[in-house]
Amino acid sequence: MNDYAGQHEVVSENMTSQITAELTRFVQELKQERKSHFHDGRKAQQNIETFWKQLEASKRRFERDCKEADRAQQYFEKMDADINVTKADVEKARQQAQTRHQMAEDSKGEYSSILQKFNHEQREHYHTHIPNIFQKIQEMEERRIVRIGECMKTYAEVDRQVIPIIGKCLDGITKAAESIDHKNDSQLVIEAFKSGFEPPGDIDFEDFTQPMKRTVSESSLSNSRWDGKSEPKPGSKSKGKLWPFIKKNKSPKQQKEPLSHRFNEFMTSKPKIHCFRSLKRGGGGPEDFSNLPPEQRRKKLQQKVDELNKDIQKEMDQRDALTKMKDVYIKNPQMGDAASVDHKLAELGQNMEKLRLEAQKFEGWLAEVEGRLPVRTEQTRRQSGMYDTQNTSAVNNCAQDRESSPDGSYTEEQSQESEMKVPVTEFDDEFDDEEPLPTIGTCKALYTFEGQNEGTISVTEGEMLYVIEEDKGDGWTRIRRNEDEEGYVPTSYVEVYLDKNAKGAMTYI
Repeated sequence: MNDYAGQHEVVSENMTSQITAELTRFVQELKQERKSHFHDGRKAQQNIETFWKQLEASKRRFERDCKEADRAQQYFEKMDADINVTKADVEKARQQAQTRHQMAEDSKGEYSSILQKFNHEQREHYHTHIPNIFQKIQEMEERRIVRIGECMKTYAEVDRQVIPIIGKCLDGITKAAESIDHKNDSQLVIEAFKSGFEPPGDIDFEDFTQPMKRTVSESSLSNSRWDGKSEPKPGSKSKGKLWPFIKKNKSPKQQKEPLSHRFNEFMTSKPKIHCFRSLKRGGGGPEDFSNLPPEQRRKKLQQKVDELNKDIQKEMDQRDALTKMKDVYIKNPQMGDAASVDHKLAELGQNMEKLRLEAQKFEGWLAEVEGRLPVRTEQTRRQSGMYDTQNTSAVNNCAQDRESSPDGSYTEEQSQESEMKVPVTEFDDEFDDEEPLPTIGTCKALYTFEGQNEGTISVTEGEMLYVIEEDKGDGWTRIRRNEDEEGYVPTSYVEVYLDKNAKGAMTYI
C-alpha cells in the first residue's frame, strides 16, 4: 500500500515540476501579452475618436463662417442700395463681406483637409490596426491551446510510466492479502493478552479411614476455605490461586480466620488517595495495578512508566521554552518582566521532581512483576509489543484502597500477602478519555511563530484560531487550530478576542 501511494506521489511530483510550474509561468506571460493587446486596441480607438472630434469641430466652424459671410453679403447689398448711406459706409460693408467670404473659404479648405485625413485614418483603423490586434489575440489563444495539449500529452506520459509499477503494487497487495495467516494472527493476540496464570494442579486424595488430620493440596481450588478446626499441614505451601472465572464468595458467614495473617497486610497497608474520576465510577483498581493478571499488570505498569517519562520530557521542554523567554525578557525588558517567569520555572521544577519520584515507584513495581513472570523470548516480547500501543490510555488511574476489592477478584501470592484481583472483563472500563477543553474565544496571529518545542504550535501571520486557555501570567496562551492541533503560543504574538459569556471576557494584545 505504501508503494502504491508512493507512485501516486511520483505522478503528483512530476505534474508539479513538468506541467504546473510551466503552465503557471506561461499563463503569466499570456496575461501580460493579452493586457498589451487590449491596451493597443484602446489606444487605436481613442485615436480614431480624436480625429472624429477634429472633423466635427472643423465642420461646425466652416458652417458658421459660411453663415456669417452670407449675412455680411446681404448687409453690403442693402447698404449699396440705400441712397442715404455715405460712400464710406458702403465701402466698409463691402470690405467686411469680402473678409467673411475669405474666412469661409479658409474654413472650407481646412474642413476638406481634415475630412480626407479622417477618412484615411478610419480606413487604417478598421482595415489594418484593429484586424492586426485581433490577429495577435487569436495567435496567442492558439498558442495557449497548443500548450495545453502538450501538457495533457505530458501527463499521459507521466501516468503511463507508473502504470506497470502500480500493477506490480496491486499484485503485491493481492499476494499479501492471500498470505494472511489467521492462526498466527490469533496467536499474536493470545501472546499479547495472556494472563500469566497457571492451571491448578490435581487434588490430593484424602483418606478419611485413617485417624489423621486432613491435608490440602498445594494447588487445590478450595485451599483458601477449610474448616476452622483443621490446620494446614506443616511445611505445605499454599499458593492461594483461583482460576480467573471463579468468583469469591463474600457471604458474611464465611470463615476467614486462617487467612487473618494475610488480610492484616491489607488492613495495615497505607491507604491510597481516591481521585474524582474513580469516585464517579464507583471505585477503581489499586495504583500498582495489582488487580490485574501478571502479564496485563506488566503491560499496564510499562505503559504508566512510558507516560510518566513523556510527561517529564514535556515539562523539560516547557522549562527550556520558559528559560529562553526569560533570556529574551532580560535582553529586551520592554517585551516583559523576567521575574514573572521565575515562579513558573520553580513550579515546573517541583512538578518534574514529583514525576521522577512517581516514575521510580512504578519502575520498582515493574521490576518486581518482571522478576516473577516466566522468562520470555525476545521474539515474544516484540510480538506483544505490537499490541501494547493499541491499549494506551490518556488518563492516569488514581489508587483505590485495597480493602474495597470488587466481586470476582483473583488471589495471587505476592511477598506472602493476598491481594484482590478484578476480572479480566472489567479492564477496559478503568480508563476513559479526557474531554477536550471548550473554546473561550478567538485570536488572530500578529506575527509568524515557529513552535519547535514540545507543547507549542506554529502559527502564520494573519491566521485565525480558537482560544482554549488564557494567559495565566506566564506569557503563553493556549490555542487550537482543529481537533488534533493545539498548543501554546506567546501572548504577545496574538490578538485575543474572548467571548462575552466567557470567564474574564476582554480583548487584549
